[in-house]
Amino acid sequence: MKRNSPLKNLHQTGLYGNYKNQNENDLLVIREITNLKIFQIVQYKSSTLNIDSLKLDGLSFPVHAGFVEASDTTRVQWNAPNTWIIISSNENIIDDIIKNFHENDFAITDQSHSRAIIQIEGKKALDVIKKGSPLNLNDFKKNNCANSIYHGITISIDMLDDDLNKFNIMALRSFTGSFHHAITDAALEFGYKGL
Repeated sequence: MKRNSPLKNLHQTGLYGNYKNQNENDLLVIREITNLKIFQIVQYKSSTLNIDSLKLDGLSFPVHAGFVEASDTTRVQWNAPNTWIIISSNENIIDDIIKNFHENDFAITDQSHSRAIIQIEGKKALDVIKKGSPLNLNDFKKNNCANSIYHGITISIDMLDDDLNKFNIMALRSFTGSFHHAITDAALEFGYKGL
């Protein structure tokens, strides 16, 4: 079965907003991130397993709020106490999850079909996020994550690179149209390149 992109009929490539008389390399870049596996892993309260002993795709599980463990293929986000979000391009990540996370200790939910990820990158990326989210992101750095809202839409923000000011912002698929419109509308002031 073929999975359709949440933004298949919405996201357009090209230059938009206040891009004239600007160096194209200085524009914001907005793209949809697709073909990822997204899982939520929750450790049951009754579980006595020490999470420090577990690894997934070579990564430990963060135990403090707002942190991400990352490799080239997988990101493990702290989502809530004893709750993590796994985002991976590894096609076989589910095999590793099933092997390492026993059903007596963990609830595993595949959220791949129900989430959309928009990536925004550039000097003004943080300003675009601040236009719709009340979260204070001034001290955000690489491999930090947080849950917030953006114009009333629940989102998860993950900073991939602080030098490039690159963020992945994830929302429920059902809000993709409104979310994409809100992000791209906020970016018009600075000019952006849709990829």
